[in-house]
Amino acid sequence: MGIDHESVVAVSKSWGLFYLIAMAAGVLVYTLWPGNRKRFTRAKTSILDKNDRPGE
Repeated sequence: MGIDHESVVAVSKSWGLFYLIAMAAGVLVYTLWPGNRKRFTRAKTSILDKNDRPGE
């Protein structure tokens, strides 16, 4: 009833691939969700709103 190394590697690779695809889909849905548009627009333009300059 022993599990060999190759079986463990195969299962971990397939679940790892599923995990990465699910995380990528989650990030994509989060960034394209209509309710987050204001937040990302504010983050995009916030660096331009500041009058800070290096050395001041």
